[in-house]
Amino acid sequence: MSEFKKTDRTTITRLAKRASYNKETIYAILDEALYCTLAFVLNGGPVQIPTGFCRIGDTLYIHGSVGSTYMRELAEKKLPVCLCVTCLDGLVLARSAFHHSINYRSVVMFSKPERITDEAELYRVLEVFTNKMQPGRWDDVRKPTTAEWKATMVLAFPIEEISAKIRTGPPVDDEEDYTLDVWAGTVPLVIERKTPVTDPRLKEGVSIPSYL
Repeated sequence: MSEFKKTDRTTITRLAKRASYNKETIYAILDEALYCTLAFVLNGGPVQIPTGFCRIGDTLYIHGSVGSTYMRELAEKKLPVCLCVTCLDGLVLARSAFHHSINYRSVVMFSKPERITDEAELYRVLEVFTNKMQPGRWDDVRKPTTAEWKATMVLAFPIEEISAKIRTGPPVDDEEDYTLDVWAGTVPLVIERKTPVTDPRLKEGVSIPSYL
C-alpha cells in the first residue's frame, strides 16, 4: 500500500496507534467528507474558514467568489494553509466521565494554493464538486454562464504533506470501573440523506429526480 512521507508536522505522536499515512485510507476520508476547514494567517492573525471541497487525483480543490477577500489573499500571496477534515462516526460513552470519547476519521493536510485558470480544469473541478455534493446533479442542471465563470475562483492544493487519525471501537475504562453499574458503549452517528423537500417555487410538472 502506498503511504505519504511523514514530516515533523504530520507525524502523530499522541496515540500514534491511531495514525494512518496510507493513501487509500486518506483519500477515502477526503472523498466522503462534504466540507473542510481551511486555516491560515491573514494580516498577522489566525483565520479559519469552513468550505466545500473536492479531490481529483493528488490535488484538493476549493472554489469561491473572486470578490472574496480570503480567496484573493490565498491566490495572490500563496499563503500556507492547514486543511482539516473530520467524519464523526459515533459517541463513545464510558463508565467514567474521563474516558468518554468519539469514534472518528480525521485528516490534516499542509499545502499552498495555486489559482486555476485553465478552462477545462475549471469545468472539471466544478463538475466533480457538484456531483460530490449530490451524485448525478451536474448532468441535470444549467451550466455556468460566462459571467458566472468569471465570478468564480478555483484554488488547487497539492496533496503531499498529510496524515489521518482514526478511532474505532468501544470505550476503554480503567480496569476497576468495569464492575460499575453504569451503561457503556457507543452511539453510532451517520449523515443521512432524508426525503427531498421541494422548492415552493418549483415549476409545475417537474418531478423529483431519480438520483435523489
